[in-house]
Amino acid sequence: MDMAQVFVALGGLFLAGLAADALGRRTRVPRVTLLLLMGVVAGPSVLALLPEAAVGWYEPLSILALTMVAFLLGSALRHDKVAAHGRAILLVSVTIVLMTVFAVSAGLFALGLPAELALVLGAIATATAPAATEETLRQTGAKGGFADLIRGIVAIDDAWGMLVFALVIVAAQAMTQGGFDLHHLGLVAWEVGGAALLGLALGLPAAVLTGRLSPGEPTQLEALGLVFLCAGLALWLDISFLIAGMVAGAVIANRAHHHERAFHEIEWIERPFLILFFILAGAAMELNALAALGWIGAAYVILRIVSRLTGGWIGGRAAGLPPVQRRWIGPALLPQAGVAVGMALVAASALPELGKTILTLTIGTTVVFELIGPIATMLAVRRVQAAETAT
Repeated sequence: MDMAQVFVALGGLFLAGLAADALGRRTRVPRVTLLLLMGVVAGPSVLALLPEAAVGWYEPLSILALTMVAFLLGSALRHDKVAAHGRAILLVSVTIVLMTVFAVSAGLFALGLPAELALVLGAIATATAPAATEETLRQTGAKGGFADLIRGIVAIDDAWGMLVFALVIVAAQAMTQGGFDLHHLGLVAWEVGGAALLGLALGLPAAVLTGRLSPGEPTQLEALGLVFLCAGLALWLDISFLIAGMVAGAVIANRAHHHERAFHEIEWIERPFLILFFILAGAAMELNALAALGWIGAAYVILRIVSRLTGGWIGGRAAGLPPVQRRWIGPALLPQAGVAVGMALVAASALPELGKTILTLTIGTTVVFELIGPIATMLAVRRVQAAETAT
């Protein structure tokens, strides 16, 4: 792809993001949904306006964008916020993850899918879309209370989900190969534990140094350096960049008295990356995959929605949340995107005989959840805010 195409494509994508921002303010449609729709229209499935190589930008951009989002979500785990919502965050996140993997796996198995395939799809269903959720919360201007609760849950439930997914992959491989390899358990421990150690290794010195290397607020170079270093080291060490980013963000939020400055710098930087991420995510989706899903895809979508609603209500009740929050916490957690696709790629590599089915279903249903999910999140936040304002 020559340089002219590169610059024209980037310019068009950024202007599309600007148009989505303006249209979102006038229609109250989530910007995430608009960006994804623009990507689908511009992608090879419809008008094919983007250069073919542009879709290849999706993977590196998604890693950078999601690392930034993970870093910001880690800030939601500040000790004061955890003290206010910690019990609710823990109970709701664990309940939703367990309910999702159980309901989706059991439902698909009952409908005739092989047990190992049903288990893997149930684990993938636990993934949420931190970028889409955070962007929607920002668009609504939601702060405190319910919004902090959602941010806290999103920050931790993907960590639970990745742990469950790693364990399920080990079980699925044992089922397909007729054996149990303890080596895979070591890989699980390394991916999760190594990511936590990397987050600590980056977060502790950053909490001391950031903003103090020069007078005033931290520079964008410091913020960019932290994000790129976290993403690069996580990929090099073959560990979760999401968990590493969240741990680093949480450490800085709790150890640095001036932590808000560092997070403000990331907020200023991440916007262009998120625009490209969402548009290219839409462009990478294949609409013909939806037609190939049939009843399996429809069952997956229905089971995931029901499990999120049920898990949110049960977890909210156990945590003692107000009734209006119990009703809407499940819908607020419906978005699903890059993390699920990443899980599907890992599963396809680990289970090649099931890879095509896993990838087709995950990519196809991601289209559905990234279109309806942000709308559900926005509706949930507004309904809760309206109810709390009325009382």
